[in-house]
Amino acid sequence: MANVKVIPATKLRHSGAPIESKTKRRVAGYARVSTDSDEQLTSYEAQVDYYTQFIRKNPDWEFVGVYTDEGISALNTRHREGFNRMIADALEGKIDLIVTKSVSRFARNTVDSLTTIRKLKDFGVEVFFEKENIWTFDGKGELLLTIMSSLAQEESRSISDNITWGQRKRFADGKVNMPFSSFLGYKRGEDGKPEIVPEEAELVRLIYRLFMGGKTITWIATYLTQQGIPTPRKKARWRDSTVESILTNERYKGDALLQKQFTVDFLNKKMKNNEGEVPQYYVTDSHPAIIDRTEWELVQAEMARRKEKGNHQNSLNVFSSKIYCGECGSYYGSKVWHSTDKYRRVVWRCNGKYERQTRCSTKHLTDDEIKKLFLNAVSKLHDERETLIEDCRFMRDILSDTSELEVEHARLMEELTAVGLLTEKLFEENAAVKMTTDDFDARHASYVERYNDLQSKLRAITDSEERKQRQIKVLDRFIKDIRGMKALPIDFSERLWNALVEKLTIYPDGTAEFLFKNGTTVTERL
Repeated sequence: MANVKVIPATKLRHSGAPIESKTKRRVAGYARVSTDSDEQLTSYEAQVDYYTQFIRKNPDWEFVGVYTDEGISALNTRHREGFNRMIADALEGKIDLIVTKSVSRFARNTVDSLTTIRKLKDFGVEVFFEKENIWTFDGKGELLLTIMSSLAQEESRSISDNITWGQRKRFADGKVNMPFSSFLGYKRGEDGKPEIVPEEAELVRLIYRLFMGGKTITWIATYLTQQGIPTPRKKARWRDSTVESILTNERYKGDALLQKQFTVDFLNKKMKNNEGEVPQYYVTDSHPAIIDRTEWELVQAEMARRKEKGNHQNSLNVFSSKIYCGECGSYYGSKVWHSTDKYRRVVWRCNGKYERQTRCSTKHLTDDEIKKLFLNAVSKLHDERETLIEDCRFMRDILSDTSELEVEHARLMEELTAVGLLTEKLFEENAAVKMTTDDFDARHASYVERYNDLQSKLRAITDSEERKQRQIKVLDRFIKDIRGMKALPIDFSERLWNALVEKLTIYPDGTAEFLFKNGTTVTERL
C-alpha cells in the first residue's frame, strides 16, 4: 500500500504571503452615504470615525485610510471617486483588506459588486462586510455575496419605483418643480413655488423681442455672449440650444408640461425623452408668467415658419429672406458697391442675377427705397383697416373649423386599432396552427405596410391641424397690430415690418408686391 505524506501549505492561498509571516495586513475602510442631508452627513462622519478606530484597534492590521463618497448613489460605481480611487490603490498593491459596513454600502448592483470583488481576489485583496459577516476569501463568501447583492439590487429597484411613483403622483397633482439653479427668470419663493426674478425676467423678454424682431437664434446667442451676459448655468458662452430652449419652454407663459423625460433603467439611471411611453401632465397657470401667452404662441408660430422655410433666415438685416426676385425666384441679398472709396453704399439685388446666361432684369433697391415702399403699402392697409379686420376674423373662423380633420383623425385611429388587432390575431393563429413562413411573412408585411401608411396619414392631419393653429395665431397678431395702429407710422419700424410682411416680390416691370401675413397683397411702383 502506498504511503501518503502530507506537505502542509506554507503560503496564504489568495495573498501568497507566508502563513507564519508576522507582516501586518494593510487595511482600508470604505464609507458612503447616498444623500446630502444633515442626518446622513452625521452618519457619514460616524462611519469614518468608526472604521478609523476599528482598524487601528486590531494589532494585526496596518491602517491605510478611509476612502469616502458623499451624496453618491451606489447603483453603479462609475461616478464614485472615492470608491474608484480605493480600488485603484488596492490593485496597485497598497491595500490587502477593505472593510465596509455592508453589501449595500459597497454596491447595489450585483454585476458591479461581483466583478469588482473577483478582480480584487485576483490581486490578493479581501473585502470584509461587517453587517453580514462576509469575508470574500472564505469558501462561502461568494455564494453569500451573490445572494446579498441580489437582495440589495432588488432593494434599489424598490426604492427607485417608490421615488418614481412619488414623482408621478406630484405630477398628477399638478405640483411643479423647477431646476432653479439653472433656470433663467425664476427662483424658489418662500412658499417653495416659483417666484420671478425681475432682472432675469427682463433678459428673457429681450430674447423674445430679438427673435420676433427678426434675429436668428445663432445671432441672439452670439450677441448675449459678446455682451458678457452669463447663461442660466452661469457660463460665459451662450449656445444656440440654450436660446432655443428659452424660446420654446412653456414655463415662461406660466404653464408646465410635466414628465418630459423618464428613467429607462434604474441601474444606470439612463434618461429618455418621453415620446408617449409614460403619461405626461400639462398644468395651466401653475406659476406667474414672464411672457404674455399670446406672445409666446406667436414665437412658436414664427419658429415653425422659419423651420419650414429652411436655412435662409439671416439676422444681419431685417430685410434678409423677405425679398424675392419675381423673375427667377431667388432671394434678394445685400451687396456692397464701391467698398473702398467714398461712393460706398449697400444695395439689395437678386442673388441669382449673374448665375444664368440670361441675367434677371429686376432692379436693385436701397434700404431707403424698401422702407418707403413699405410705408406706402402700410398706409393703404390703414385706409382699409376695418375691412381688413373683418376679413381676418372671417378667415380665422374658417381656420378654426377643424371638424373634417377631426372626423378623419378618428377614422384613421379606428383603422389603426383594427390593424393592430389583425396583427395580434395573426400571431395567435401562427401559434395555434402551423403556418408556412412565406404565408406568415406576407400577411405580416401587409399589416406593417398598412400600419405605416395610416401613421403617415395621421401625421399629415396633425401637421395640418398645427398649421391652422399657427395661421390663427398669426392672424390674431395681425389684427392686434392693425387695430393698434391708430395713426400712420411716420418712421420705418423693424418690429412692424416683421409683424406684417410675409414677403416682398420685385418684378421686372418695376412693380413691388407685398404679401402680408393675413394674405392681403398690396402693389407699389418702384
